[in-house]
Amino acid sequence: MGNPLAAFETCLERAASAAEIWLALQSLAAEVAGYKLFTVTTVDMENELARRVHTSHPEDYPVSGTKPITRDSWFEIVHGRQEIFAANTIADIAKVFPDHEKFWSMGLGSVVNLPVVIDGELAATINMLHEEHHYTPERVRLIREQLSEPARLACLQAAAWN
Repeated sequence: MGNPLAAFETCLERAASAAEIWLALQSLAAEVAGYKLFTVTTVDMENELARRVHTSHPEDYPVSGTKPITRDSWFEIVHGRQEIFAANTIADIAKVFPDHEKFWSMGLGSVVNLPVVIDGELAATINMLHEEHHYTPERVRLIREQLSEPARLACLQAAAWN
């Protein structure tokens, strides 16, 4: 089957657009932990805005304009502590995501948000959603260990295209 990280690195080297970079990261995420919905959200803390810049499902969950950052428990985990947020039930997702009903209608009941930190600052989150109870502690560990650096590299390279 080959080495997914090597394939990602090759795609990164050959990428001719930010979209190609995000697709390469999306493919690596599929190999590492799986997802039913994959998105990338960039963060502008100076203006306290977030923007979805990539999605695996543009018709169901499109790239959007900006939305204000909400300072809640999710914010404290992902922005404040720069740690992965994971929720494995729709009830837990509903506590922090106002669009939880849309997730549920898409068959999504678990989420992982991987913070991408560049120079000590949160630059983006890599967001993966799947059916309930998909993101086990083992999968979360694999995401942390195998996607953190590729996500950082993807963000750095994608920024050069924007």
